[in-house]
Amino acid sequence: MVVIPTETVYGLACNAMDEDAVRRVFEIKGRPAENPLIVHLSEAEQMEDVAVDIPDLAWKLAARYWPGPLTMVLRRGPEVPKVTTGGLETVAVRVPAHVVAREIIEAAGCPIAAPSANVFMGLSPTNAFDLDPEILVDVDLVVDGGPCEYGLESTVIDLTEETPRILRPGAVSRGEIQSLIGRPLGHMPPEEVRKSPGMYRRHYAPSSPVRLIDRVLQADEVGLTFGAAQSELQVKMPKDARAYGAVLYSALKQLDLRKPKAILVEEPPDGVEWEAVWDRLRKASANLL
Repeated sequence: MVVIPTETVYGLACNAMDEDAVRRVFEIKGRPAENPLIVHLSEAEQMEDVAVDIPDLAWKLAARYWPGPLTMVLRRGPEVPKVTTGGLETVAVRVPAHVVAREIIEAAGCPIAAPSANVFMGLSPTNAFDLDPEILVDVDLVVDGGPCEYGLESTVIDLTEETPRILRPGAVSRGEIQSLIGRPLGHMPPEEVRKSPGMYRRHYAPSSPVRLIDRVLQADEVGLTFGAAQSELQVKMPKDARAYGAVLYSALKQLDLRKPKAILVEEPPDGVEWEAVWDRLRKASANLL
C-alpha cells in the first residue's frame, strides 16, 4: 500500500489487477464495495489492456487531455477484476499528468488503482502533510510529490452511452469538452447509478459541518471568505476558479483541525468554470441541505 502524488489529489495506490490488494484498499478507506476505483495508466495505448469496444471519442479525448485530469468510463476488459470496478461491466481509466505517478506506474509494470488517500467521504489530501493518521497507519510508503496542481479530483466522463455525460465535474470543464466534441454533454444520472467515484450526495467533507452562506461577517466565525480574513479563524480564498479548487481541501482541513461548530463558506460565483467547486461544496455541506 503506497500513497502517491497525482496532479489532482494524493492516491492510495495498489495493483489494479490484484484482487487482494484492491480489497485491502477498500478496507483501509472504509469504502463501499460498489464504489468503483479509477484505473491509472502510464500511456493512452494501455486503454486496450483494460477496456473493450473503445469508441473513437475516447481516443480523441485522450489525445487532447492525457496525461491529465480527465477520467473516461469505458466497457470493462475481461482482465480487470470486478472488485476494482465495483462489480460493474464498466471501468474508469485515466493517465495522470504528475510525472512521479506515471514513473511509478511504469516501474510497477501494471495498471494502478489509486483512489484518494483518505477515509471514505473525508477530505482528499492535496499534500503529503494532510494525510489522515487512520490512513498512514496502514500504508507502507508515502511518496511526497509536493502540493497537487489542481487540488480537486479528475473530471469523469461516461462514454458507454449514446450521449456522453459528465459523472463528476473536475479540472477539465464541461465547456472545454463540448467545444472539442462539438455537441452537448448529458447530465449526471441518479445517485443510485454509480459508474464513477464521487457520486454520493455527501462526499469530500470535513468532520465539521459546512454551511454555504452569502458572506462571513464576524471575526469569530470560522470560514472561507473572498474578502480579507478578519482573524486567524478565516481563510481568504482566490477569486479564480482553478486557483480556488487547488487550495479548497487544504483550507477546509486547516479549519477543521480547530473542531469548530461549523465552517462557513462564502458561495462562489455561478459561472460554468465554477462547476467543479460547486459540486464539492454541495457535497461537503450535504448534511445541512
